[in-house]
Formats: sequence, C-alpha cells, structure tokens
Amino acid sequence: MCTVTYIPTESGYLFTSNRDESPGRAAPRLRFREMGKLRLLYPEDPLARGSWISISDDQRLACLLNGAFVKHRRQLPYRRSRGLMLLDLFAFEDFQAFAKHYTFKNMEPFTLIGIEGRDVHEFRWDGQQLHHQQLPADSSHIWSSATLYPAEMAAQRRQWFDDWWKTREKNWENTFLFHLTAGCGDPHNDIVMNRAGKVMTVSISSIQKTNEQFTFRHYDLLQTPQPAFEKGVVETLCLRDA
Repeated sequence: MCTVTYIPTESGYLFTSNRDESPGRAAPRLRFREMGKLRLLYPEDPLARGSWISISDDQRLACLLNGAFVKHRRQLPYRRSRGLMLLDLFAFEDFQAFAKHYTFKNMEPFTLIGIEGRDVHEFRWDGQQLHHQQLPADSSHIWSSATLYPAEMAAQRRQWFDDWWKTREKNWENTFLFHLTAGCGDPHNDIVMNRAGKVMTVSISSIQKTNEQFTFRHYDLLQTPQPAFEKGVVETLCLRDA
C-alpha cells in the first residue's frame, strides 16, 4: 500500500504498487470475485479479507495507501477496514458516486487512487474531510504512504522515479525493475524496504491496462525476494466495454 506509480501508454497505462506491511499480512495469491454485475480481481489481505488494489471488468482500478497528507495518530476503533472500503466502492456506479455517498466518518485516514478509463482521481481522507483532485492522465505519477514516508522522503523517491527514466524506455519490465531495485541502498527507505523485519515490502502488484483487458502480475517477495519479471502470479481480466 505504500509506493505506487502510474505510467500512461498508447493503449492504456501501467500501474504498480509495492505493499509495505507486516510479513504476517502477505497475500501470495490473486482472487476473482463477482460483485453484482461486476467481476473483480485483487490480492486478498489475510487479516481483514479486504485489499489494497483491485481492478474490475468495467475498466476501473482502485489502489489504497495508508494516511492522507501526514502521519496521523491512530484513534481506534474505526468504523470499517480501509481494505474492505476499497472493495465497497465497486458497488457504486463510479468514483464520484462513491465520494458523494460513502460514509467516511470514523474511517482511518487514507489516500485512494481511482482510475476510470483514462480519468485519474486522487482522494485523500484526513479523518475530517475528503479531498479530491483529478490528475492529468497523460503524465506519470508516484505516491508514497504518508504514514511511512514524510514529505522530504516522498520528494526523494519522486526524484528517483524521475531519474530512472532518463536512460530507460518506459515499458512494463523497466517499471517492475524500478519497483524492485530503485533507491540509495538504505533499506529503511528504498522502494523495496525493510524496517527490522517488522514492516517490509511483502509484494509487488503490477497491472497493464489495454483497450481489451487488464493483465495483473503479482510477486510475493517473501517467497522470492528477487523475482524475474516473467515470474509470479499472472491473471487477465477482459473488459466488458472493450
């Protein structure tokens, strides 16, 4: 839930998420789920049975990061798991309806990236107010969790992201390699991070969206710390409106 990138392509986009969590919350598999008329595909959190990233066959993608703008103090109990909220949103017609009608009161702060077709939305709930902006779909973006990375570290990671592409082609394999290897040799803050084994990057989820389908690659870093791009769990989800 903690380092996320979006890269536009000719026929869609590349979207990749590193999950920085307790090793006990690793999700090694992908799950298909029917929700009304929709079909979803996502890795399932073993604790709350929610997820941090999901796609649907009506061309939507949603991805969750912990925290809004700054690290917050937890005020338990919360009304609902953020991972279950991410799945709840697919019951709404679109992201705007979700933002208007969902009950955010007493939810823990979060950042939610939502993509519908080529529209890129960013929602941040700070515990009191929902902040929304639509981002340019023809530009690349990177997000880092506010609970783990203060503003100066998030800026440093954005610089790594910008520097990465100066000598590389923006393709799926190079995007995966950024999420696997980028950083400065500091395990506390590198893109694949490890903070004394208590919080670490447990998986990489990488999605390619085209006009016809989503292709979802999921890598369990606890089982394979240095996976090859061609390895991992791969599933496809055909789009209903293609």
